[in-house]
Amino acid sequence: MKILFSTVLALFLSVIFCQAQKQFEVTIEGETYQMKEYYVVILKTGPNREKMDPKEADKLQPLHLAHLIGLYKAGKIVINGPFGGDGDWRGMSIYDVESLEEAKKLASDDPLVQAGWLAVEVHPWYGAIGSALK
Repeated sequence: MKILFSTVLALFLSVIFCQAQKQFEVTIEGETYQMKEYYVVILKTGPNREKMDPKEADKLQPLHLAHLIGLYKAGKIVINGPFGGDGDWRGMSIYDVESLEEAKKLASDDPLVQAGWLAVEVHPWYGAIGSALK
């Protein structure tokens, strides 16, 4: 329990002290990790979802996917995908861009966001460089 608390505390303090930095190192139990600032974009149910004809949203879906694929191919998104279920959170992406403003702008350019079918919420997030899903 002490190791877990120490690990969490070390990571938390590293993030607080390095908030202004885009990249920093953190050492936990003798291992050094290269941390980097990314931006988590949450796609949520938009304000026009109840008002909009679902057939209109269906027409915009290919443009929405093309937008996300284009950002992925450009190296701006490192991972994305939809959430299952019927909750307000519809999907999530992790953006690798220079600023919070850039992430908000790119996410807001999504055709389904512009139509109000989706809304965006963006948060800075620190991840270890080279981390991967398995």
